[in-house]
Amino acid sequence: MGFLRLDPMMIKLIITVLLATFLPAKGGFVPFFEWLTTAAIALLFFMHGAKLSREKIVAGSSHWRLHLWIMFSTFIMFPILGLLFAWWHPLHISADLYNGFLYLCILPATVQSSIAFTSLAGGNVAAAVCSASASSLLGIFVSPLLVGLVMHVHSNVPGNGMEQIGKIMLQLLVPFLLGHFSRRWIGSWVEKHRSLIGKTDQTSILLVVYSAFSEAVVNGIWHQVSLATMLWIIVGCLGLLSVVLLINVIAARAFRFNRQDEITILFCGSKKSLANGVPMANILFPASTIGIIVLPLMIFHQVQLMACSFIARHYRKLNDDAAEQEQITASSSGQ
Repeated sequence: MGFLRLDPMMIKLIITVLLATFLPAKGGFVPFFEWLTTAAIALLFFMHGAKLSREKIVAGSSHWRLHLWIMFSTFIMFPILGLLFAWWHPLHISADLYNGFLYLCILPATVQSSIAFTSLAGGNVAAAVCSASASSLLGIFVSPLLVGLVMHVHSNVPGNGMEQIGKIMLQLLVPFLLGHFSRRWIGSWVEKHRSLIGKTDQTSILLVVYSAFSEAVVNGIWHQVSLATMLWIIVGCLGLLSVVLLINVIAARAFRFNRQDEITILFCGSKKSLANGVPMANILFPASTIGIIVLPLMIFHQVQLMACSFIARHYRKLNDDAAEQEQITASSSGQ
């Protein structure tokens, strides 16, 4: 039952939401937290760039069929499912929650957990590094364009979609590239202090969540989201993830990928990035709607970790059983 445990990051997110609920940032604290959040996001993407190893990306970049399907799953299949869900509108709830599900479907894949689960399950790790990193980088351009195409929301940024992309490039892509080009000088330090970088990731996300939910609480988020609505969001996230996982497994077997590649497709093609999604929402959406829009993403983050933990252990057992059978067969033939 270990897969049912809450992810430590999810516990921190819950505490942050509770803190914003009872002690929201108001008055003079609001611009301070906005400045602090912007600086933390820039640092977050600088560190992401510094962690990215070109050697690992090159090692896994040749498997174009696998990467093509993962990008299709992330940026085409997921958004189509999100549009169908928003069109279906099964419950009469806030339109911002449906926008939240649609936004979740538009985001790139997460990097760390995609690679970690692929490794645990015995998948193609080099391809997972390449695909997840490419998805994260492409998401800086593709996700805002998809938001403009399929979501009816008013941007935090006056003007057209190109101005949104310009702001995202300035706040996310420029620090990312600076970090990556600085890798030759700080790469060894980054490798030695990966745990510290992980804390930077978490702190940045928690700051954005606190700022977003402070604004949302002031605008009455908990009058829009009841306990029944929260349960519905959980069921919606489970249903969405189940459909995507099933389609990816069927596709991997239909296209005759081997088991290692199937594992990579399963974990890289079904994830959505909290680390990219929360900072990007802070740029794309009005402050009053960010809290409710990122709520499905926060819940999906926990759901995907729990489900993929169970699936990764299942694949690991299959691989271990296959290796044990090979040993028995080799021993029998040797005798």
